Amino acid sequence: METPPPTTPRTEPTDADVAAVHLQLGRSPRGLRAVAHRCPCGQPDVVETAPRLPDGTPFPTLYYLTCPRANSAIGTLEADGVMKEMTERLRRDPDLAAAYRAAHEDYIRRRDEIEELTGFPSAGGMPDRVKCLHVLVAHALAAGPGVNPLGDEALAMLPEWWRKGPCVTVPAEDGPKAESGPRAGDDPRAEDGPKTESSPKTESSPKAGNGPKEDDK
Repeated sequence: METPPPTTPRTEPTDADVAAVHLQLGRSPRGLRAVAHRCPCGQPDVVETAPRLPDGTPFPTLYYLTCPRANSAIGTLEADGVMKEMTERLRRDPDLAAAYRAAHEDYIRRRDEIEELTGFPSAGGMPDRVKCLHVLVAHALAAGPGVNPLGDEALAMLPEWWRKGPCVTVPAEDGPKAESGPRAGDDPRAEDGPKTESSPKTESSPKAGNGPKEDDK
């Protein structure tokens, strides 16, 4: 995309936001603290998650990408070898490596302001490699341009996923409706994602192309 979505203020989640995230993920969100970035369509696309889930499980992924369209597009980039290419550039380019390490430190600082997770890494492979573009894009959206260089790069490679309108709709009276397709939890790369009960059935609605892929934890 030529122009990435604008940075939006961190906000407390409304009941409608929680319902939208539930539909995006295919399950109830756990440890949800805030909407860290809001898609131009109006729905949340990145949420801030507590460093520890309600059951006490450590959860180092502070910024969690929820939009199934964005997740699907990022999955395509990963399948095309973008992560390997970025990791190789980190080894060759000391300036890029320094900027990426600074992004890692920013991530840790933001998470530690909520609760310290001693001995846990940041996320997404930072600071030495690229393990998950979903994490880097979520960080770039939440923190704004210039914080995570590889997150910014990956974001610029994506299509404008909001152009077709919201990925999910939460009607005021009739209950939530979501796009059909695989759930975000189906991504085999979601190593440390929160375990949840099976999600409730939702009414079908127009497909958004490929199913969402959840970011690597």
